[in-house]
Amino acid sequence: MHTFTFIFLALLIITTGVQLWLSLRNAKHVAQHRSAVPEEFADKITLEEHQKAADYTRTKGSFGRFNLILSAVVLLLWTLGGGLELLDNAMRSFSWGPLTTGVAVIIGFSLISSIIDIPTSLYSTFVIEEKFGFNKSTLKVFFIDMFKGAALSVVIGIPLIMLVLWLMESAGSLWWLYAWVALTAFSILMMWAYPKFIAPIFNKFKPLEEGEVLNRITTLLDRTGFNSDGVFVMDGSKRSSHGNAYFTGFGKTKRIVFFDTLLKHLTPTQVEAVLAHELGHFKHKHVLKGMIVSMTMTLVGFAVLAWLMQQQWFYNALGVSQPSTYMALLLFILVSPAFTFFIGPIMSRWSRKHEFEADSFAAQQSDSAELISALVGLYKKNAGTLTPDPLYSAFYDSHPPASIRIAHLKQAG
Repeated sequence: MHTFTFIFLALLIITTGVQLWLSLRNAKHVAQHRSAVPEEFADKITLEEHQKAADYTRTKGSFGRFNLILSAVVLLLWTLGGGLELLDNAMRSFSWGPLTTGVAVIIGFSLISSIIDIPTSLYSTFVIEEKFGFNKSTLKVFFIDMFKGAALSVVIGIPLIMLVLWLMESAGSLWWLYAWVALTAFSILMMWAYPKFIAPIFNKFKPLEEGEVLNRITTLLDRTGFNSDGVFVMDGSKRSSHGNAYFTGFGKTKRIVFFDTLLKHLTPTQVEAVLAHELGHFKHKHVLKGMIVSMTMTLVGFAVLAWLMQQQWFYNALGVSQPSTYMALLLFILVSPAFTFFIGPIMSRWSRKHEFEADSFAAQQSDSAELISALVGLYKKNAGTLTPDPLYSAFYDSHPPASIRIAHLKQAG
């Protein structure tokens, strides 16, 4: 066994084992606290709602563990099991040029991976989400979404793949820098294009109607000096009863989007408080900071890939006999999560810090009690558990647990 093969296998076993252990810890912790609503929520959430959230969390966790093991097995089949080697040999048999062969291999890999994912996606949507009353989608909508996504991948993804592979083949030793510039420019372009051209392919968006909610939002935007391309309502109820709100776009194309399911369950003052929280992310430049971190990590990733693609052992240790730019790219994407898993808790902690800052901003610009009420309502509506395992939460949660977040809001208010 090659040394790198051993390192990869060891890290895959360790990271998979840690994730399984954390998931089981969380399931046990939630089960232990299922019989009673936490004291600070006792007057807001019923025992039945609390137990539904606990059961939903444990069911998703159980299915997540199955998916985790399945993903590890599929990864091993693609690499050490010879899956990529078979796919590469099949495409090489057509005697196309390196660029065409590379695109064909990546498309073939993506297609097979998507087919493998269909059963688990169907089960998640039409069994788990259906069981807990969240699913509003149909098989027709599910497969239409899937084909729309595939069409977008062809239209947008193939040109980008061709550009990156061409740079890897032709741009010399600094290809990784040029590829990073190209990918960064593409990401910024997508931030501009997504709200106007891509999101409407999947959902309907309409301007928020005149009324108290829009008046409060407009006043808040004026007070905080935030310019947007408009406030829109999305037909989230077409697929799920989960509620959410988000900002999208870049520069003057920034727009505020509320799920219709969210607006049905929050009062105007609660909507204002939720929006104030989201505005806090922009005022503290969290979006910009996130972009900078993401771009930096991508640059480092490309630099590491530039070195690895020159090493014969990198291919051989992962089950591929013939080095190529496209195979180096695929292998790097596939195995890098095993090497970067323990960065996750650091990023989660950073994200939670941003949530606290956004909450503090919201407490200054709106009523913190209204934001607390909105958060409790969202936990209730989305069946979010109030009692996650602390260690599990530290690893995975981008938002602080409900009790900690609400305690911070009370202090900030």
